[in-house]
Amino acid sequence: MKTNELISLLAEDAPVRMRLGRAVTVALVSGIVASALILVFAIGIRHDIASMVGTIRVPFKVGLMLVLAILASAIVFRIGRPDVPVRPAAWALLAPTSVLAAAVLVELVVLPRDLWEPQMMGHNAAYCLMFIPLLSIAPLAGFILALRAGAPRRPALAGAAAGFAASAIASALYAWHCVDDSPLFVATWYTIAMAAVTAIGAALGRRYLRW
Repeated sequence: MKTNELISLLAEDAPVRMRLGRAVTVALVSGIVASALILVFAIGIRHDIASMVGTIRVPFKVGLMLVLAILASAIVFRIGRPDVPVRPAAWALLAPTSVLAAAVLVELVVLPRDLWEPQMMGHNAAYCLMFIPLLSIAPLAGFILALRAGAPRRPALAGAAAGFAASAIASALYAWHCVDDSPLFVATWYTIAMAAVTAIGAALGRRYLRW
């Protein structure tokens, strides 16, 4: 490749990366706003939230999902750029998942064995499996559209990252509605719902993020 051709390619590539960053930012903000509006006006905040924020479980659940959403969204910002490493951001996900695993272990030690299953099943597992994917629709659609402005090396993986981030955002929002605060419940049903959205994202990425 000649030097002038290389310079031309670099000049063309720089604006694309800028557009990708803006596109992902718009997708993130608009997705959060849309899902938050659905939560507030269609699903609703739990009625006892004012009293429950003073407990340890609700702030833990909401805070954990919020951290997970932030870290997962950071991956989406990086995965559409083939020259930007994703692995460091992906390794960061071990922090919140390890904290959740530790909380589950503590609960298993503290609670009598006959309470393990009731705490894991909770009261609204079906709602969790329905509402987290529902609240994921707007951010997932936005992320997929935004990533089309980039050049992900592995489209399915990029779509999975988008689905995981979208479901983490949805989980952080749904946590304000969910009355089941046990780490056993969160680790079981939130994970299943997020895995489903991640799989959908991978399928969408495989189809729409090829280049």
